[in-house]
Amino acid sequence: MPGQEYFVPETPHSTPSLLARGTWAEARRVAAVLRKETVGGVLLLAGTLIALGWANSPWSAGYRTMIGRTVGPAALHLDLSLATWAADGLLAIFFFVAGLELKREFVAGDLRDPRRAAVPVAAAVGGVVVPAVAYTLINLGGAVRGWAVPTATDIAFALAVLAVIGRWLPSALRTFLLTLAVVDDLLAIVIIAVFYTAHLSVLPLLGALVPLGLFTLLVQRRVRSWWLLLPLAFATWALVHASGVHATVAGVLLGFAVPVLVSERSPRPDPGLAEHFEHRFRPISAGIAVPVFALMSAGVTIGGVAGLRSALTDPIAIGVMTGLVLGKPVGILAATWLTARFTRARIDDGLAWIDVAGLAVLGGIGFTVSLLIGELSFGAGDGHVKVAVLVGSLTAALLATVVLRLRNRTYRRLYEAEQLDEDHDDIPDVYQERSP
Repeated sequence: MPGQEYFVPETPHSTPSLLARGTWAEARRVAAVLRKETVGGVLLLAGTLIALGWANSPWSAGYRTMIGRTVGPAALHLDLSLATWAADGLLAIFFFVAGLELKREFVAGDLRDPRRAAVPVAAAVGGVVVPAVAYTLINLGGAVRGWAVPTATDIAFALAVLAVIGRWLPSALRTFLLTLAVVDDLLAIVIIAVFYTAHLSVLPLLGALVPLGLFTLLVQRRVRSWWLLLPLAFATWALVHASGVHATVAGVLLGFAVPVLVSERSPRPDPGLAEHFEHRFRPISAGIAVPVFALMSAGVTIGGVAGLRSALTDPIAIGVMTGLVLGKPVGILAATWLTARFTRARIDDGLAWIDVAGLAVLGGIGFTVSLLIGELSFGAGDGHVKVAVLVGSLTAALLATVVLRLRNRTYRRLYEAEQLDEDHDDIPDVYQERSP
């Protein structure tokens, strides 16, 4: 129609644009995700501080008693400590949401375009490979089994820091960080499944296919009844746990089973089932599962200045901190640059490589999954790994603050330009292009 305004996507023959602005619908969805994850990051920080304070207080014995308390049915081999329930059970919810998010991005989001997907996927891969290599080189001939500890990016912590220091960050960079973190989570769960499965029991693993198959059949038929789906999800989780594969893998598999697109036969204009479940479970993941895991896992007794010095001079700790503070940003930035180089893409107007560098440094915040992999590598009692993860993540956050705060004035101008809505149709003009 004459005068109609709409978003014109990048054509296949146009010059590829690095970190290009997505659609308005995707920008609104990402903004909603960021708000929930930012609140979750604040709660995660609170849980971490409580755990550290409690573990280094005169009441530290109470903390050890709490995380070691065993609950659950012994007949089903689920008589686990509270710390194990947090790591294996609550984080399965976190990875379920990550699975939903990842599938939605590649099926219905802006990343269904391979050119858009190439940059964050390559950045995530680079952010895994380089820290792993850095850790391994430092610990050659020693504890190389911890190579995967510095490979993870904590989505809640990173977004919480970003909300404080980068309020005016352009939406394309926010989307880039969110997608990178989600792909990073997928790589982490693959690493956990492949490299941290010591004893594999085939029968329980095959048995898990039965409830997983029934769950898939029901959700493909758009069944939302919790009393049907939750028991099947729990049975899948329990059997995967019994098989020796880390139980969080079940969360990702269940997330991948949920359909993203709305059925053509659906009489209601509701969002897809994946979006429905994400809306329901993301607050539980960000507000309960991850903060409680931090409370159960971050409590390490430092032992004063001498204890801190001892922890930080351990080659394992040096490898972890080097991987997070140097390996992560180098890997992310190098992979992004190489992708742009070989695809002949140009960075989007209004952005600069210093913005990408700031986000790459922010990717060194590897709290939640790094603690999980640290426990799988060295056991829950290794305090040096926990101290290294905490110090490395804090250092990465401070360095990112320095870099991104220098760009904050530019971010504000870009944000104000994006929100300009001269035709008052509640859609920023930057997401529209007038038809001829």
